[in-house]
Amino acid sequence: MTIPRQKVVVVGAGPVGALAALYAASRGDEVEVYELRGDLRDPTTVPLNFTKSINLALSERGITSMTNCGRDDLIENVLREAIPMHGRMIHGRDRGDLWEAAQAYDVHGRAINAIDRGTLNNALLDELEKTPNVKLFFNHKLTGADFRTNKAWFERRIPGDTPVADDAGVAGRVPEIEVSFDYLIGADGAHSAARYHLMKFARVDYQQEYIDTLWCEFRIPPSEDGNFRISPNHLHIWPGREFMFIALPSADKSFTCTLFAPSSHYNFLETSPEDLHGFFDSHFPGVCPELIEPAALSEQFVANPHLPLISIKCNPHHFNSSIVIIGDAAHAVLPFYGQGLNAGLEDVRVLFEQLDKHGVYDPHSSVYTRGLKRQAGFQAYTDQRCADTHAINDLSKENYLEMRSGVKSPLYKLRKTIEETIDRHFPIFGWKTQYARVSFSNQRYSEVIEAVQHQSQVLGLGLSGALVASVGALSILAWKYPQYLSPMGLIRCSRHLACVGLKNVRNFIHV
Repeated sequence: MTIPRQKVVVVGAGPVGALAALYAASRGDEVEVYELRGDLRDPTTVPLNFTKSINLALSERGITSMTNCGRDDLIENVLREAIPMHGRMIHGRDRGDLWEAAQAYDVHGRAINAIDRGTLNNALLDELEKTPNVKLFFNHKLTGADFRTNKAWFERRIPGDTPVADDAGVAGRVPEIEVSFDYLIGADGAHSAARYHLMKFARVDYQQEYIDTLWCEFRIPPSEDGNFRISPNHLHIWPGREFMFIALPSADKSFTCTLFAPSSHYNFLETSPEDLHGFFDSHFPGVCPELIEPAALSEQFVANPHLPLISIKCNPHHFNSSIVIIGDAAHAVLPFYGQGLNAGLEDVRVLFEQLDKHGVYDPHSSVYTRGLKRQAGFQAYTDQRCADTHAINDLSKENYLEMRSGVKSPLYKLRKTIEETIDRHFPIFGWKTQYARVSFSNQRYSEVIEAVQHQSQVLGLGLSGALVASVGALSILAWKYPQYLSPMGLIRCSRHLACVGLKNVRNFIHV
C-alpha cells in the first residue's frame, strides 16, 4: 500500500525558504510556499523594513547546499552573476598619502562570491515555479497556527480584494484561509511569525540581542567609462576602532557600501549633518570625494534608513513532527562573517539529510511511523544546528572586532602569516586559518571553534618555546662571550658587518 505524499507548508519565500521548498519537492512532497510580500521577482515589491539590503556573500556551505538540491543548472546560473572576492583590501592614510593593502582570504586562491540578493532569490523562485508539485502564494500573512492539529491560518492580502467584516461585524479584515499540512517549515526571517507560534507549543529558550551598532547603505557608482572604480575582486574595508565602512562589488560595476557605527555616532551625524564629510575624511580616507561625490554622500545618508543589527539564538528549532524553523527564524546572525545566508542554506541541507537518515522518505513507512521518524529527524536537526548556529553567531560577533581594528594589528598579521605558511608548506598537519575553515569548508561551526582553539594552544606553546630558546641562547652567549654583548662590542660587530656588506657590493659591481 502506497502512503500519501506529505504536504509541506513553507512560510517565507526568501532564499532559504525557496531552497527548502526545492529540497522537499525533489523528494516528492506536495509543497505550498506562503510569502507575506508580493512576488519578490517584481521590482516594485518593497522589502519589509528597508529599501535595499547588504550584498550577500555566497561561500562553500551555501554552494554545497544549493548543489545538493538536485537542480544541475541552478548553481551555475547563480554563480554566473557572482563576482569572486579573493580577499580583503584594507584602506588607510599615512602622512597624507592614501594607501591600500590586500589580504588574501586563502593561500590556495579560493574566493567567496558577492551576489545580489534579488539575483539569487529570482533564480530559486524560477526553479520553484516550473516545479509541478510546488504552489506559490504571495501576499499571504501567517496569523495563526495549531501545531497539534497541523493547521495554519493566513490572511490573503491580494490587491483589489474587498475587506470583510469579522464575526462581531467589525469591517476592515482581509480574507483569511485555513491550510492543513503534515509539517511546516518556518523560514520567515528574524521577526518570524512561525517562530512566534512555535513558542506557544514548545518550551523555547530564546535570546535576542541588538548590538550597539547601526548600519546605513551607500553606493559607489561605476566610473565614467563604465568600469569599477576600485578592485572588484576584494571586499574593501576602511577600518576604525569603533566603526567601519565596507564595499562589495555589484554586477553593474558599482559597489554596495555599508557604514557600521555605534548609535551615538549616528545620532551626532543626524543632528550635525554638516560634519558628515569631515567624519568620512577623517575615518574613511579616499571615500569622499574620490569614490562618492559629497552631495551624493549626504543625500544617501539622509535618504537611506539607519537600521539596527539583531542577533538571535533559540533552542529547540522544532516541535514534535509538526514544525521546524530554519535560517534567520532560528538564528539571526550578525553579517560580519558573511555567513548568515550560508548558515541558512546549510540548515536546509542538514535538515533533509537528517530526514533522509531517519527514513522519513522510506516508501515502505506507514503514516504513523513516518510521523515518528520525522520527529526523530527534527530532534537530530535541532541537536546539531543549535550547537553550530550558536557557534557562528559568536564567531560573527568576534569578527566585527577583527574587521574594524584587528586587520591592522601586527599580532593579527603575524599569526595569519604563520598559519598560512603551515597550511601552504605542511598540509599534512591539517592546519587551517579560522576564516578558511568557516568559508571554504563544510566543517561544523562548533568543530571549527574546537579546532581553532587547539591550534591556538599549539601555536602559543610553539612561540613560548621559541622565546625560551632565544633567551637561553642569549644567556649562553652572554656568559661565554661577554665582550661581544657589551655596548662597544655590539657597535664593533655592526661596523664589521657593514664593512663586509660594502665589500661584497663592490665585488658584485666589479664583476
